[in-house]
Amino acid sequence: MKKRYLQNQIEKDLLRKMVFISGPRQVGKTTLAKTLITDNDSYLNWDIPRHREAILKRELPLTKLWCFDEIHKYSSWRDYIKGIYDEFHPEHQILITGSARLDMLRKSGDSLQGRYHHLRLHPLSVKELQITEETHLLELLQLGGFPEPYFSKSEIEAKRWSTDYRSLLVNQESPAIETISDLSKLELLSLRLPELVGSPLSLNALREDLQVAHKTISRWLNIFENIYMIFRLPPFGSPLIRAVKKEQKHYHFDWSLVPDKAARFENMIASHLLKWTDYQKDVLGEQMALRYFRDTDKREVDFCITRNNRAEIFVECKWSDNATSPHLHYLQKKFPAAKYFQVAATGKKSFINQQNIIHMPAVEFLQQFI
Repeated sequence: MKKRYLQNQIEKDLLRKMVFISGPRQVGKTTLAKTLITDNDSYLNWDIPRHREAILKRELPLTKLWCFDEIHKYSSWRDYIKGIYDEFHPEHQILITGSARLDMLRKSGDSLQGRYHHLRLHPLSVKELQITEETHLLELLQLGGFPEPYFSKSEIEAKRWSTDYRSLLVNQESPAIETISDLSKLELLSLRLPELVGSPLSLNALREDLQVAHKTISRWLNIFENIYMIFRLPPFGSPLIRAVKKEQKHYHFDWSLVPDKAARFENMIASHLLKWTDYQKDVLGEQMALRYFRDTDKREVDFCITRNNRAEIFVECKWSDNATSPHLHYLQKKFPAAKYFQVAATGKKSFINQQNIIHMPAVEFLQQFI
């Protein structure tokens, strides 16, 4: 496989500051990091005992680049990295990779502010894989975007991988972030969530299903976000419309878990759009966000991309070629400057209608992103 889409940016950023790479487990962070290393001694993994001992003793290799993997599991990692950076920069470059959200520290007293660039690595996408045919798009939809199951080209192996992966996140990654008293109910939540993709997520309904407190469900969902198991989208609101303000939709980084094919396709589109908006923020400094639209009259459009809090792109997902969604027509009147797309998984038609709404096959639409 060719080099990942962030490699050039990482090499550029390392010349000036530390680089943090975060993203889901097994998405390719370690493989990417090792492509940047010319000496194996440069790689130090907190989960490997002899590497951990070298880190704690500050017996660091005589190499230009130091890569610290999973060091966020060390309770004092921020102070440790700050000390290393202040002492050795710019003689040494520092690369940090981790499966939990390394940007969590921004929420409370970031002692590393100004010393690093943070980049998020996402699963494989249509653009990155250079997919141009519908059959290959549907293969990506079925196998998911993580390198191991995708390159296995086996639906059975992909299912086995997803089962093991979900167990790893629930039973190892989640407790590493926060103490959890009932892992069995946390696992039930992880099994329930894929069935709810595509609709606003009701915490009250989940609370009743699992017989736990509302605060517990909210905390568990935050954990799943922090370990890159799911991501949630808030609704897009504007004084021009009577928008729903609080209800969030959720999606999975491993979209192969979603049982319904239409919902899985929507999840895959969400992942592609999030990858692109995160790239725009992390690399280009753009103030972009991924949202969805739903108003009090039950009009809904799957995705809205905003720039500086202004709607820029609306996207509606369909399995096949369909008549234009009336909800896109409604929004087009409210936000005439935005672009509008209706995207079909198995669609053949590619055209723009009289209202400037573009119909496009998904394989063609997704080639525009990253």
